[in-house]
Amino acid sequence: MGPSLYGEETMSTLLDKSSISSEDLEKLLQERTEGKADFLLVDVREDMEYKMGHIEGVDLLKPTSTFQSWAEPLLEEAKDKIVIFTCRTDYRSGQVQTAFKRAGHPRVINHAGGIVSYRGKVSRG
Repeated sequence: MGPSLYGEETMSTLLDKSSISSEDLEKLLQERTEGKADFLLVDVREDMEYKMGHIEGVDLLKPTSTFQSWAEPLLEEAKDKIVIFTCRTDYRSGQVQTAFKRAGHPRVINHAGGIVSYRGKVSRG
């Protein structure tokens, strides 16, 4: 493994933010690939949108339209994890982030700008 993109303190600070840029997300995904960061990346768009193109490294697709069916189980499953929510522009992911914070999950991050601002690797299908 090569040198870290961030020092330990900076990486920690980045994962403590409530919102991160697409550039930050790209770097975090690289860090996670190298075993230097741990988080869950959740896309909250609809299935059709996801199939048209999604960020490589997304762990789960959880459409906002079915939020009521998956929110509580995910809150429990990810209670000790940092969760980053993404969508097309950050509107839906921001709403989900707010709901998770209100439900008591302290470690949720919104991907500001969403996939439309993302310049990293994108997969289709």
